[in-house]
Formats: sequence, C-alpha cells, structure tokens
Amino acid sequence: MIVRILGEGQYRLDDAELDLLNALDDDVEAAARAGDADWLQRALERLLDEVRTQGTLLDDDLLLDSDVILPDADASVEQVQAWIGEDSSFEGLMP
Repeated sequence: MIVRILGEGQYRLDDAELDLLNALDDDVEAAARAGDADWLQRALERLLDEVRTQGTLLDDDLLLDSDVILPDADASVEQVQAWIGEDSSFEGLMP
C-alpha cells in the first residue's frame, strides 16, 4: 500500500498495517466531526507517525499512484471536515 502525506512524500506500508491505520483514522474522524482542534492534532499526529514509523519513505523521483492520501499534521478541523465530507458512507481519511 502506498500512502502519501501531503507536503512530505510517499511511504510504502505492508497491508498488515491497515487495521491499525484504520483505527487511528477513526480517531481522526471522530475528532474532526466533534470540531475539537486539539484532539484532531493529537489524533492526526498519531496516524502520521504510524505511517512514518512503519512505512518506508519512497524516493521523490519514484512516481507511483497513492492508495491513500493524508493531510499534513497542520491540517485544520475545517480542512479535515471538508476532506472527510458530509457523506456518511465514506468515513475517515482512509477508505
């Protein structure tokens, strides 16, 4: 799985990480829907740290389609809310 963090780069992660990433993503979604900026920052940083820690940073010259695109750690509540959208059939940043 290829995950892009905006403004940072792409990481290759094993599919085995998907369950943990989805759990962390659920926390990001809950924080954004609650409109809690502090909670969102902590949750988003945990998600991004997991990608950075468990993933392998890919060379910038390598052009691959990303399976998942995540906002940077400074994303606002409003930005993440817009990213998630109002459609409840799509939850969180990760499908």
